[in-house]
Amino acid sequence: MDGSPKTCCASRDTSGESSPAVAVPNGEMPVAMRDTVHVPGGKALVGTMHPVIDGDGESPLRERRVKPLEWERGTVTVSAFRRFVEATGYRTEAERFGWSFVFFLHVPETEVATLGIDGLEWWRRVDGASWAMPAGPNGEPGRDDHPVVHVSWHDASAYARWAGGRLPKEHEWEHAARGGLGDVTFPWGDEAPDDDTFQPCNIWQGNFPHKNTCADGYAATAPAISFDPNGYGLYNMVGNVWEWTADPFRVRTLKKTARQASPGAAQRLLKGGSFLCHASYCYRYRIAARTGNTPDSSSSHTGLRVVYPG
Repeated sequence: MDGSPKTCCASRDTSGESSPAVAVPNGEMPVAMRDTVHVPGGKALVGTMHPVIDGDGESPLRERRVKPLEWERGTVTVSAFRRFVEATGYRTEAERFGWSFVFFLHVPETEVATLGIDGLEWWRRVDGASWAMPAGPNGEPGRDDHPVVHVSWHDASAYARWAGGRLPKEHEWEHAARGGLGDVTFPWGDEAPDDDTFQPCNIWQGNFPHKNTCADGYAATAPAISFDPNGYGLYNMVGNVWEWTADPFRVRTLKKTARQASPGAAQRLLKGGSFLCHASYCYRYRIAARTGNTPDSSSSHTGLRVVYPG
């Protein structure tokens, strides 16, 4: 694989559209609803000395200090997000815009013609796609124990505030994903998943984007609590769904003026990859891998995880 960036996520073009902010009360979620594990503080490793996608800013490997935190064991589920919506009346940006992006193989056959993106034709604009109906109104409802998707960065931040927590920062996320193993490529170590014999996470197997053999058992999302946890007891830190973080998407190797002028200057950072990642196209299910997207964008492979003071 070459080092040139290949886009994993489709950005929303909101020219001519509006999405007003929605006020959400802070810390309203009952503490009993949390399903957390303790991640100790200490020295956090961030990045890698062996970048795969140079333009993403994966290197260098560096150290940061991190405080202990309570982490949700899995990403926020559909059922948890439903409780948030029922308690607050919140409407996601996908609902307010009236559409979101769905992977083309998951668009129901009964769906009318959908619009794609030049160069990313597998992403289709589906009217009515949302957290509750991930494939659109002609598809199946979201499964309670699966990750909530079609949430923008603004939506993710609103949920985290209501829950009494926040989105993690990149160095916190990488520290948690490493599970105490140190400088490793994946949450379980350095052995890479393959299409045939080793599937420790929910990613693509086969020929992307046309044929997914589903050797790992899933064509789309897996339950938020599935596969084996890492050393800190966290599930699906890579694969399944991208996770929004608190940080902007910056490439450290660029000079400040170049960063400000880059396409990612107004984007927010995502970590972990998704069920659509494959080494042949989007090898971003590595701990050091990263990507960005505009904060109002949403899709069927993007979710969130919440952290709380330790």
